[in-house]
Amino acid sequence: MPDFTIESTYHLPVFRHRTYAADTLEAACRAAVDDDNWDLAEKDYDSSGEVHITGVWEGAHSAYTGPSVPVPSQFDEAVQRRARHFEILLGLLKIFFDDAHAARPPSLDWLARSAWEIARGEAILGNAPDPNKPVEPPKANHILARLQEEQVRNAIAAVLDVDDNFRALSPAAVTDDEIHTACLTIATTMDVSDVVGNAEFQAALAAIRAAHQRLHPD
Repeated sequence: MPDFTIESTYHLPVFRHRTYAADTLEAACRAAVDDDNWDLAEKDYDSSGEVHITGVWEGAHSAYTGPSVPVPSQFDEAVQRRARHFEILLGLLKIFFDDAHAARPPSLDWLARSAWEIARGEAILGNAPDPNKPVEPPKANHILARLQEEQVRNAIAAVLDVDDNFRALSPAAVTDDEIHTACLTIATTMDVSDVVGNAEFQAALAAIRAAHQRLHPD
């Protein structure tokens, strides 16, 4: 049975109580952060962090005497593990936000990376090891239609031009907030399942024809 030398650590909070005179709360907090006098410091044993592994070496009594062994991810400090993952998720969010802003579909490579990072995030929350194999990326989605508030405003002008029931109302009288609320209502209540179902059926037929043409070109 092999021996391993393990370095385990926990963080012990140190605190102090000191009064600062300042014009604002932010200024008082800044003064406390910049204050390097810790003569009145106390240790908070009740709020100590969890025990985590900070070093592993093969063999007995071998700490720092040779190459270290990578620490299994589930034994890293949870707060640091989450902080590192936050930076990754923020980067992915920026990429998908740019895609959405440009109205372009996300890259399948980035979808696959996102599926992996979601599984990794769930592992972090469960104090489990990182996934050891790629996660199947979600299948691509395709937008059939987009309800655009600018086009709704154009439609308002067209409706008012021909509908005598609203003769006293001008297009400018309809506010942007009213258009936004109306779009939200329509987007959440209008049933387009028949349209989507028909599109899915037509796409299935097109895919079948393409496969048939590829396998039976004659």
